[in-house]
Amino acid sequence: MQNYARKKIIAVDRVTFRYDIKDHLTKDKIKEKPEIGCFVYGCYIEGCKWNYSTHMLDDSDPKKLFVEMPMIHMVPVEDRVVPKTGLYYAPLYKVLSRTGTLSTTGHSTNFVTFLELPTDKEEDYWIRAGVAVFLALKF
Repeated sequence: MQNYARKKIIAVDRVTFRYDIKDHLTKDKIKEKPEIGCFVYGCYIEGCKWNYSTHMLDDSDPKKLFVEMPMIHMVPVEDRVVPKTGLYYAPLYKVLSRTGTLSTTGHSTNFVTFLELPTDKEEDYWIRAGVAVFLALKF
């Protein structure tokens, strides 16, 4: 009989993700999976850019509509207390249209989740700029 390590069972409604932006890493530098969570790369942001010096959102460069996001480490955390300031909850969509059909869960079939992105500006600033993140661009 095999001896399995005991895993802590956590109710799904007590788990949320922390989004660590790994702007110092590229997918080529990753040689193994993280101990916990997962790495996400290949997303694009519209309406702003990522500032690699300040490690937060910044205004877009002229004539650049979409910019590739740095790698994101999604870390599951039990009973996480979400910071009240310093974050923009960027909607993450599958495709650029930002529309989808309403599913039985009450959510759009195009919407994935909200990403918590660090910022030194109020959330309204990024909402007015139309900032969103996408899994795929249509060229």
